[in-house]
Amino acid sequence: MSCTETLPDLDMFTQEEISVAADLLDSVAAMSADSSGVSRPAWSRKETEVLDHLTARAEAEGLAVWSDAVDNRVFSLPEDQGKPDYTLIGSHVDSVPVGGNFDGLAGVIAGLICLIHQRRKGTGFSRPVRVIAMRGEESAWFGPCYTASRALTGGLGADALAAKHKSDGRTLADHMADVGVDLGPVRAGTPLMDLTEIREYLELHIEQGPLLLGDDRAAAVVTGIRGNIRLKDIVARGEAGHSGAVPREYRRDPVMATAQLLSAMDALWADEVSEGTDLVMTTGMIGTDPTHHAMARIPESVSFSFEVRSQSPETLSRVEETFRDKVRAISDRTGVAFDLPDPIRNAPAALDEDVQRGLLDAMEHAGQKRYAMPSGGGHDAAVFANAGVRAGMVFVRSRGGSHNPAESMAPADMMAGASIFLAHITAND
Repeated sequence: MSCTETLPDLDMFTQEEISVAADLLDSVAAMSADSSGVSRPAWSRKETEVLDHLTARAEAEGLAVWSDAVDNRVFSLPEDQGKPDYTLIGSHVDSVPVGGNFDGLAGVIAGLICLIHQRRKGTGFSRPVRVIAMRGEESAWFGPCYTASRALTGGLGADALAAKHKSDGRTLADHMADVGVDLGPVRAGTPLMDLTEIREYLELHIEQGPLLLGDDRAAAVVTGIRGNIRLKDIVARGEAGHSGAVPREYRRDPVMATAQLLSAMDALWADEVSEGTDLVMTTGMIGTDPTHHAMARIPESVSFSFEVRSQSPETLSRVEETFRDKVRAISDRTGVAFDLPDPIRNAPAALDEDVQRGLLDAMEHAGQKRYAMPSGGGHDAAVFANAGVRAGMVFVRSRGGSHNPAESMAPADMMAGASIFLAHITAND
C-alpha cells in the first residue's frame, strides 16, 4: 500500500464484520490454492466446494440459503426469502487457471456482508435483498463466458453448451449435468428465473486496471460494459521447409503472415484510438505446433486467438469486417490460408442511468467522492442488463492486474464498495 494512499471510511460496518469479510476471502483462497494463486474451475467440484463453504458460513449467520436451477447459491434474510421486487447483488466464484482470488469472489462477499450486517443489527430492508453466488463466468475453461447468468436469463445457446473443456474435453453441458442441472429448459432457451421480480441487479468487482489506484480512489460507479468478439482458435496454414534452404520468395510462412495480420490490426487500433474510439484488441494465445516446431524449420501452421472489445456495437462490427478483409488480402499475397472459427460474441451493455445516479448518491452518503468510469472487462451484469433488468456496478481498487496470481485487493477497499451498496439499498429505510 502506498504511504499516500487514501483509505476509505468504513463506519457503516463494525470491525468484527470487516474481519468476517477478510476471513471469507482468506478461507476461500486457502481451499482453492494452486501452485501459484488460485484455481476454481467453472462447473467443477472445487467450485461446488466453495459454494458449500459460503453456504455454511451464511447459515451460521442466520441467513436463508437455497440453490437455484443451475446450483448457484442464493442468500437472503430469512424474512425476505421468496419475496418479489428484490434487489439482487451478485457475482461469480470461479476463477481463471492460476489466477487471483478477488475477481468475482469480492462481489459475492460484499453482498453477503451487507446481509450479515443487517442480520446482526436485527434490522430488515424496506425492500427485499438477495445475494447470488454464480458459477461459470470465466471463459478460460470452455470458451463461452457468463454461462450461469446466460442460463438463468435464457440465453445459453447450443454452441455454448457444446463447447469443450480445455483439459478433459467434455462439453459444458456434461459439466452442468454433473451438478444436477436440468438441461431441457436451458436448451429450450427458457429463463430459469422470473426476471420481472428483480428490481435491480448490482455487482461489485475489482477494477482489473490501474485507474482507481492511480487516482487514489477506493471505488467508482460503472457507466457501461464493453462487449467483445472472440476468435478463439484461428489457424494459419502454410508450408513447412528448411530455414536455410528456402528463399523468402518461395516461402509460405504462417508465422510471418500472422505477424503481418496482427501488425495491420495494431495500426488500425492506434488510428481508431487517436480518433477517440473506445476499442481494445488482444491476442492472448499464439504458437506453433510443439510436436513439430524447431529452430531450423519453417512451421506449417500457427494457432492464435484474436479478441476485440468496445462499448460500441458498430465499432465491433467494423473491426471484425476489417479483420476479415486483412485476412483475405494477406492470404492472397502470401499463399497462407487462415482457418477462422465461428466467433464468440458478447454484446456491450449500457447500465441503467437511474441506478447509476442512486449509486453515486450512495457514494456521497458513505463518505466518498462521486466518481464514475466505464468497464473494460465483461461481467455478469452485462447479461442481466441486456436481458432487460436494471443493472448497476461498482468497481473497487485493485493492484497487480487481474487474472494472475499478483492480483491484489485490500479488504478495506472491498468494504468501501459494500458501503456504497448498503447506503443504496437502505436509502429509503
